[in-house]
Amino acid sequence: MRRKTSTTIGTLVAMSALLSVAACGSEEPASSTSAKTSGKPTVCLIMKSLANEYFQQMQAGATSHVKKLGSLKLEASGIQNETDVDGQIALVDKCVTEQVQAIVIAPADSKALVQSVVKATKAGIKVVNIDVALDADALKAAGIDVPLVGPDNREGAKEVGAVLAKKLGTGGKVVILEGNPGADNALQRKKGYEDAVTAGGLKLLDSKTAHWETDEAHTVFGNMLTANPDIQGVMASNDSMALGVMKVIAERKADIEVVSIDNIPAVKPYLTSGTMIATLDQFGSEQAADGIDVALKMIGGKTVTGWQKTPLKVVASGS
Repeated sequence: MRRKTSTTIGTLVAMSALLSVAACGSEEPASSTSAKTSGKPTVCLIMKSLANEYFQQMQAGATSHVKKLGSLKLEASGIQNETDVDGQIALVDKCVTEQVQAIVIAPADSKALVQSVVKATKAGIKVVNIDVALDADALKAAGIDVPLVGPDNREGAKEVGAVLAKKLGTGGKVVILEGNPGADNALQRKKGYEDAVTAGGLKLLDSKTAHWETDEAHTVFGNMLTANPDIQGVMASNDSMALGVMKVIAERKADIEVVSIDNIPAVKPYLTSGTMIATLDQFGSEQAADGIDVALKMIGGKTVTGWQKTPLKVVASGS
């Protein structure tokens, strides 16, 4: 898979520092020196695109949680777009260089970030995986165990997809907009949507990636609709892509039902109006807080392994 890097590593590192200041409010940016001075451990929260409201909410939730705890320093950072894997690797390297005590990461690519995670663990840093699962086989091959704090993406997609299946009925014609092919949650959400298609007797006309991005989804779905003007429903793998779908629907005055995942503030007007019939809340801000709590347990000497499942909730139009 070809990687798109929108900024240089140097720019990303500088940006990360600025984001850390914002995440910590009036606190000074965390560093190994300040951690030793204050006696508080430093935790890096590394997210995906902060242009996505989902990760903005995640950052806000983490910041609020850390302020309530008062027992650690937080560095929160993210990348400019969902496919900037190199940028995220640079952020992990920065945290390793700073000798922080823990890293909590939502990887942009499930396999590509494993090497960086291995580097961090070998440096004695505790690592917690949130939201998007790191590749289990790659972790096993590297001989490390990283706890996962996150939802069952396949089950969640199946649940919200079932809302569309019920609305359209047997034979309904649908398409899927997939996330980044390198991310495990994109794969699991696609599988969950396919489960809903099978269970509901729907007809899947097409399935393509738009890499989680609104503008790309606008183009991809526009092409889908041109090729298949009889589309009745769309299963978008996140709300950012659903926004691009909504724009096409409005432009073409089409009567198409949409379901999605994330429950970001930007889709609430569409849920209220009924243009979007359902989305899935995965409680991103709470995931980050839970991941930080696990990191603190590990810093304190406790062993945490396996998948710590987080809740899901279908949010239907009118609810």
